[in-house]
Amino acid sequence: MGSPELARNLAELSSDIRREVGVLIDRRGRVISVSVADARGTEFPDLRMGENRLSGFHLLHTHPRGGGLSKGDLSTLFLKRLDAVSAIEVRNEGQPGLIHTAHLTPPGTVGEEEDWRILPPVPTFQIDEFDLGAQVQALEEEIARAARTRVSKKDHERAILVQIDQGEFDAEERLEELAELARTAGAEVVHRELVYRKNLKAGTLVGAGKLEELTSRAYHLDADLLIFGQELGAAQAREIEAATGLKIIDRTQLILDIFALHAQGVESRLQVELAQLRYMKPRLLGAGAALSRIGGGGGSAAGGAIGTRGPGETKLELDRRRINDRLSFLEKQLEGVAQRREERRKTRERNAVPVISIVGYTNAGKSTLLNAFTHAAEEPRRVLAENKLFATLRPTSRQGYLEGIGPVVLTDTVGFIRDLPKDLTRAFRSTLEEIGDADVLLHVVDAASPGADTRLDAVNRILEDLGFRDLPTVVALNKADAADPEALERQIDRTGGGIPVSALRNVGLGDLKDALTDAVALVQRQELAAREEARELAAQYR
Repeated sequence: MGSPELARNLAELSSDIRREVGVLIDRRGRVISVSVADARGTEFPDLRMGENRLSGFHLLHTHPRGGGLSKGDLSTLFLKRLDAVSAIEVRNEGQPGLIHTAHLTPPGTVGEEEDWRILPPVPTFQIDEFDLGAQVQALEEEIARAARTRVSKKDHERAILVQIDQGEFDAEERLEELAELARTAGAEVVHRELVYRKNLKAGTLVGAGKLEELTSRAYHLDADLLIFGQELGAAQAREIEAATGLKIIDRTQLILDIFALHAQGVESRLQVELAQLRYMKPRLLGAGAALSRIGGGGGSAAGGAIGTRGPGETKLELDRRRINDRLSFLEKQLEGVAQRREERRKTRERNAVPVISIVGYTNAGKSTLLNAFTHAAEEPRRVLAENKLFATLRPTSRQGYLEGIGPVVLTDTVGFIRDLPKDLTRAFRSTLEEIGDADVLLHVVDAASPGADTRLDAVNRILEDLGFRDLPTVVALNKADAADPEALERQIDRTGGGIPVSALRNVGLGDLKDALTDAVALVQRQELAAREEARELAAQYR
């Protein structure tokens, strides 16, 4: 804790310069640094505290104006995981007064309202009577014991979600979607935080005070992961990680992780790895504690911490040259896959089989609808349909039948999501462009979702960006059996006659097939008329 003589010297010096003076003392009693600053401005060495131990330093500093421990003192104690922090009251003529001391408490301690325990103040001559070493040993043993208990009970990473509201009308819906993404990635969401910020802080987005609050909440909830709904720059992620000591990932990385988790076919694995490498490349320098974003040898379906899955190269420590080489290799591989897909498309064109592409927001029920249409109840024809985001990544085609049309090809495409990461859009562009080969689009909307309107608009924006907004489209209002009747009527009006269906219960599928039949027949009549017109023009020229 220090000695009465050290306390007197610090008080005299602080009185002379009228500034706070602090010393950092290690567990051997050695002075590591001397700072003329408050607790937050104290010079600290590189702190390598583990999850179950403290930093090994005690901060002893002065308060020239008297008074007990300040909020800054206690915040520094918590964020730096100090053994203890002590403040010396400086009285007239530089005499030391009472000494105020606080130390941390284990997470979940009963009866403690804060993250620390403030001890009764003592006079200077009693400063060395407190056995800090025994207190620290007992505290670390308690922290380690609590950690072992939590590990034995913890099956998933525990995450705190942060969504910043800059005045958007759908901020709460975005936070709910972020929670759904986190659950799909395998995280246990223990807290959600909607933070209103009109202007974002350059380094940390939410400011130091909010980060301190989030760190405290993570400490008590045993959370080890902080997920932001906004995309973070490399410097921002490093700064937030340094301030909180938690693993930091953003929405883009979370979506990439889910894609890596669900990628099954060769093409989708290549596409996911390409997107991950493009995302990682500018973030290579100083990636912080979560350096390895792609786990070596794990494979896309293997386990691993969130943000570390993927079928990529062995480690993130790949230098830029090797990443560029890998990117070139993946792009060439995908070109070959695209050529083979183009050959299959031409075969369908020669056979004159109409193609219906099923599009929609992720988890709207597209795969379930495809299974219902094609009566694919069992393997191998059954398409994977789960209550998860991005359960289907590669286009899956099945043959169906429409009365009056005959055989048709129904293609289930990758689900859309608002603000789809640009790296994923680029990587999956060839897959998405296959939508343009369709004669008719079947746009599946989750009518039971509270955010059906915004999700409908998000899909339409993506289709417009791809140049497919003008394709003939039939809208299926799926999960109609679970939707609010008034909201369902509004959706029918808004979509210009969307068809209410329930793919899971086979309700309304007859009406939907009739609408698709009419749409395909109209396209065929238009194509026939165009060919007739072309022949007439050719005859005139001859």
